Amino acid sequence: MGGPIDASSKYSNVEANSMAHYENKRHMIESDMSSMEQNGGLQRGDYEGDNFRLHMVTWNVATADPPDDISSLLHFDSSEDADLYVIGLQEVYSGPLRFMSEVVFDDPWSYVLMTALAPRQYVKVSSIRMQGLLLLIFSKLEHLPFIRDIQATYTRTGIFGYWGNKGGVSIRLSLYGHMLCFLNCHLAAHMKHAAERVVEFEYITDTQTFNSEKDERILDHRLVFWFGDLNFRIQDHGLHFVRTCISNQNYSLLWSKDQLIMLKQKEKLLQEFEEGPLDFQPTYKFDVNTDTYDSSKKRKPAWTDRILWRLRPKASHTDKQDRYGDGPDAKDVMPLEEAEEYLLEIRQDLYTSNMEYSISDHKPVTGIFTLKLKKIYTTPLVHLQAEGEWSADIDATLLYSPLQPFPSNTWDWIGLYKVGFTSVSDYITYTWVKDDEVSIDEDAIKVYVSKEEIPVRGGECMLGYYCNTLQCIIGVSEPFRVHESKVVIEEGLMHEKINSLDQIVATENIRN
Repeated sequence: MGGPIDASSKYSNVEANSMAHYENKRHMIESDMSSMEQNGGLQRGDYEGDNFRLHMVTWNVATADPPDDISSLLHFDSSEDADLYVIGLQEVYSGPLRFMSEVVFDDPWSYVLMTALAPRQYVKVSSIRMQGLLLLIFSKLEHLPFIRDIQATYTRTGIFGYWGNKGGVSIRLSLYGHMLCFLNCHLAAHMKHAAERVVEFEYITDTQTFNSEKDERILDHRLVFWFGDLNFRIQDHGLHFVRTCISNQNYSLLWSKDQLIMLKQKEKLLQEFEEGPLDFQPTYKFDVNTDTYDSSKKRKPAWTDRILWRLRPKASHTDKQDRYGDGPDAKDVMPLEEAEEYLLEIRQDLYTSNMEYSISDHKPVTGIFTLKLKKIYTTPLVHLQAEGEWSADIDATLLYSPLQPFPSNTWDWIGLYKVGFTSVSDYITYTWVKDDEVSIDEDAIKVYVSKEEIPVRGGECMLGYYCNTLQCIIGVSEPFRVHESKVVIEEGLMHEKINSLDQIVATENIRN
């Protein structure tokens, strides 16, 4: 590791290099966008692949509760829907009373995001919380059975490494067979701690591990996104110069003194990460509920909130040996034959701040990416369907058929969900696959569902098979109708009573 940043002769060429890098990046993105407009989509390369739109947000919310309307943050007015939403928040309020209630119930931010996305057929596939750090991933329902091997972990770097006010939370997953890792960080604050921020980042990437021989560490993954309140500042320039550049939208004049850009000139790990041009005004620090930069302590604005990515390098076996030998770092490059067979490309389509939100002293930052990939698998692991008519008047059965081998165990279960469910745990009821198995034939396995667990009001529902080993849903059924209970109607139960019965069932299942 190098020492703290200074204005020594090491950086005599930084300004020219930084501006050239970002100007080239800008031209590349503008060219890509122009091609999209002319051709109606992403240009196809020499192989056939599928395009996936990834919408990422990082936001230090400064303990504030979520705003009433987050549709602009999620770009609901866009002509193109996202396939995945990845939301990384920092400084989510974690006072003791609130934190205890969130052990049982979702925190306000998770609730608002799920409520907004569920009606659009997005499901929360995973989340992780460490004190004020929160990371959530949502997927379009159609992709849910193809997002597998989900694991989440965290690393504390705060006070003596014990307090969770700083550090990183990450979620790794397989998207159609491509291993992705999302790392949301909140690093050390203040101008003088630039080098410490790099040390923290290296510590997180070195020590976070997953239960996988092939993708054990963060940098082993095919594609890594590193984002959050990284806390890098603009140094050397005075406050007046920085604010003048912002007022005139001359952001490029500040790039050469951005600490992250400066450190990329000498830190090998940082050089492996890409970032789009900072063509938006610095996102920190604002007076709350205004668009005015800090008027009390008059701290310099800075691009503290960032989104970067790293596509795993590919190399032949010889190149791999030359670079790393046979040590553990040999996994940091992908075998050439594997990379060529299942190519993965990434393009950033948008990198900007969202100035309309003012509940925090930070503005949220959005990055939108197109992932072009060749699917390694295209078939769900399990096919599911409801058998016969379903209602709370009679016991029901469902059928499932394994379509490919998968690591099933006694903790696998099948959930009954309302259409528009918010998350894997948002089931009406569930049945243990092994315990409630009724019969097996060549085509399907039949599983019993008690009528006591079926909602009396009925509705449009679907089934989801949860694989405990892979920590995800590996198959969903087509929607089907659960009929309203005739017994309830005949006995004249009020709708309010029926509602409460449904809520009791749902609440008990979630707590269990």
